[in-house]
Amino acid sequence: MSTKKTNEKKSGIYFRMPRGTDLWLQIAVLGLALYGLLMVASASMGIYTGDNAGLLKVVIKQLIFIVIGYTALVNIANRFTLKFLKSQSLGFLIIAIFFMLLACLVFPAENGARAWIRIGAGGSTLMTIQPSEFAKIVSMMIAAGFLGDVNRKYKNWWELCRKPLIIIACYIGIVAIAQSDMGSAAVIFIITCVCLLVPQHENLKPVQKFLRICFWLSVAFAIFILSPYGEGVIEAIPDSILKPYQKARFLTAIDPFQDPYGNGYQLINGLISFATGGFFGRGYGNSVRKYTDFPEANTDYILAVLIEELGFAGFLVLIALYGILVFRMLYYAIHIKSERAKVILVGGAMYFVVHIFLNIGGVTGMIPLTGVPLLMISSGGSSTLASMMVVGLAQAVISAKKRGEIQ
Repeated sequence: MSTKKTNEKKSGIYFRMPRGTDLWLQIAVLGLALYGLLMVASASMGIYTGDNAGLLKVVIKQLIFIVIGYTALVNIANRFTLKFLKSQSLGFLIIAIFFMLLACLVFPAENGARAWIRIGAGGSTLMTIQPSEFAKIVSMMIAAGFLGDVNRKYKNWWELCRKPLIIIACYIGIVAIAQSDMGSAAVIFIITCVCLLVPQHENLKPVQKFLRICFWLSVAFAIFILSPYGEGVIEAIPDSILKPYQKARFLTAIDPFQDPYGNGYQLINGLISFATGGFFGRGYGNSVRKYTDFPEANTDYILAVLIEELGFAGFLVLIALYGILVFRMLYYAIHIKSERAKVILVGGAMYFVVHIFLNIGGVTGMIPLTGVPLLMISSGGSSTLASMMVVGLAQAVISAKKRGEIQ
């Protein structure tokens, strides 16, 4: 054993990816991290105009989270095994996420949601943690651990699914109702539904059939509710079920020009950015809209800044990088027999697909804005860290497959 490897083992920290990991996945995640750092720096110029120290702080913070995230990716790729999914450690992780979600309720709401744990001193916030980002990953692991590779026969589907569904339902309930973060709740729900479609246990077939029917009904309902005919339905929903600001997001998606200087202002500015970007854009750093009181320029609406500066060509590069991540995960999911490994890979792919769809759909007005970030592009430590952890899980499974440790 080399001296370097010995030191790594003694320190307990890995600095190299394990043998058998997928090179394309690694290139894509590093490409997205660099792309995101550049875009956060550019988009934040509009927010911190004349405040170079503030701008530098945002960029350094994003860089720190990229380094921490990549370190987590490497160590998860080296350490994670499918045995973890059947160990007590998963139970401890489930409980830890549960209490972290509840801890958010202690802190003040921001944009109507109590989704963050704030860390700081003297009344100033140094950093925030969004536990719901990690609840998405743990929900995927719960589905894999409880439902994958199950050989025992059960009386019915509920006996098989009771524990994982109750745990995940608690996560969704806290995030959606207590935290008022419908976007993150929707992501957890969708990822869980997709993960339920992967295992081939006999008792799961009725659930899987039901989910497929619900999917097409949901598509039909979404088309109706986002059409002009759905406007009256949305307005008729009591405020106790759908809060006024949530209704406004639906109505803005239907017609942003009803309130161009209020609820529709952000969406309209985003659409103008898309229109003025052209194919090659105005050039990096040359966005005009980010200086026009454009809210959430470096988070929810960073895609608008990206397209205005780098054009449709820049958007294609972004989609290509995401496409590599999703394609490689699904490719290995097809060739792996272990259902637990399949759930991790399919869940990881859907983790990216759902975020991409909800963010791009929201900023283009195709669906209501959910506040879901554009992974590794939007400013945000929790989402960046969680994204890299998902890739780390996928790489751990892929390397185990290539080494012959799992079928």
